[in-house]
Amino acid sequence: MATRQTVPVPPIDVARSALLTQFRWQDGHADVWRVFADAPSFAAVVEGLAEPWRQAGISHVVGIESRGFLLGGAVAVRLGAGFVAVRKAGGLFPRATLRTVAAPDYRGVAHELRMQERLQPGDVALLVDDWAERGSQAAAVVRLIGQSGARFAGLSLMVDQLADPTRATLGRVTALVHAAELGDPDA
Repeated sequence: MATRQTVPVPPIDVARSALLTQFRWQDGHADVWRVFADAPSFAAVVEGLAEPWRQAGISHVVGIESRGFLLGGAVAVRLGAGFVAVRKAGGLFPRATLRTVAAPDYRGVAHELRMQERLQPGDVALLVDDWAERGSQAAAVVRLIGQSGARFAGLSLMVDQLADPTRATLGRVTALVHAAELGDPDA
């Protein structure tokens, strides 16, 4: 009698499935918060975001307020890395910060972004976020990481909506899904 072998499903495929299962359009707005509310889906997404970067020597994960805090902190734990927060104007930081202003986002808002001076030369930083449409905030974080003297490794996203020329300026970009796979927000 032949034994049946199970083939493990790659973490990226499990994460992708979890995201697509939980994602909904709500009144024309993307609802990714559902992923965080479902423990198995959240765990799968975190694993899927971390997996492509396991061998990249990541010392720190950087996350932008607010969903980037949730995802980035969790991915940092999975990678055995530190976490560095990037805050928008108005949020408090208890020590000196590096600052830059991002180009306007999809709503036309140019956010001031601030990061504590935690990264050092020799550190390797990964930016983790839920969604990148124009890449303006990601590009600003790349500048902040550069100001610190650390090396930017790349960007790990739940949803990639970047135009090809923008994606090319950000180096290595990994994503669980591309925005076009999520369907029509007005349907």
